[in-house]
Amino acid sequence: MSETSLHITNGTVLTNRLKELNIDGTMLTWQEMLCEGPTVEQVYSKEFYELRKQFFNDFYQIDLEIEKIKSALDLLNHTEDFTEIILWFEYDLFCHINMIAVISLIQQKKIKLPLYLVCSGRVKRSKNMKGLAELTTGQLLRHYNNKVKLTPEDIDLARTVWNIYCGKDHNLLKPFIVKNSSFDYLTSCLKAHLERFPATKDGLNNLERNILEIVRDIEVNSTNHLLGYALHFQGFYGYGDLQLLRIIGNLMVYIDVHKDKLILNRKGHEVLLGTHRYLSELDNRMVFGGVKKMDFQFNSTINRLVKNA
Repeated sequence: MSETSLHITNGTVLTNRLKELNIDGTMLTWQEMLCEGPTVEQVYSKEFYELRKQFFNDFYQIDLEIEKIKSALDLLNHTEDFTEIILWFEYDLFCHINMIAVISLIQQKKIKLPLYLVCSGRVKRSKNMKGLAELTTGQLLRHYNNKVKLTPEDIDLARTVWNIYCGKDHNLLKPFIVKNSSFDYLTSCLKAHLERFPATKDGLNNLERNILEIVRDIEVNSTNHLLGYALHFQGFYGYGDLQLLRIIGNLMVYIDVHKDKLILNRKGHEVLLGTHRYLSELDNRMVFGGVKKMDFQFNSTINRLVKNA
């Protein structure tokens, strides 16, 4: 591969792995988690930076290093040095929201280079989905050699989904759940996203319900033990430690901590049975793109978001 490739990766671990494998080209590591917090269509505009900085400070007590981000992204202001851009993102919602933002940013900058995608997920002879950094060297190189060139229709789709995500009506994502594209896992990610809103039947979203069911059904002896299970059994979300620990902390009103065991308390059992409401007790301030989590519920019967009165 020509040394004029620009590789945009989903994290430092993968960037270092690609360098170890002597993959030719320049590496740009995308350091964001746009699946949580407010976003606007103009990626890394002044408003975007301000919203993200405030979000990380409020929810994770992290001071976003804006100058460091700007320095890394400056590569996209000098694309005359490159002949192609290769995106390295995984099958999950975390990666896919970042990916469509990257594609939108490239289009906003009017960069005309060919775009390729290396995306991991299902792997032959493996029961579990695999992240890029989890692949063997042979598997990773095969994924690289089989990278997919994104069509103009793929790029338009990514931009459209990003614009909807930044908007106020996420039901507009529904038609794309059944749309074919080069993004093999986008449909699963969009479905998972809608199910991040509280369900009408019990007020829990998929991740919250899954965590409480783990506590109910599996012997869990500590928060860290629960985190391990939550990471492993989260499906298409791709959340990291920080995100899941915040959710676990939010759910502790339904969990009692004993000396060597976590158990559901009465409220925990009631909320899973749907006889106790969740929304009024816990912190539901999270924002997904342009929509507040507390403003909608997901109705599985009609398969759409319903605005709270």
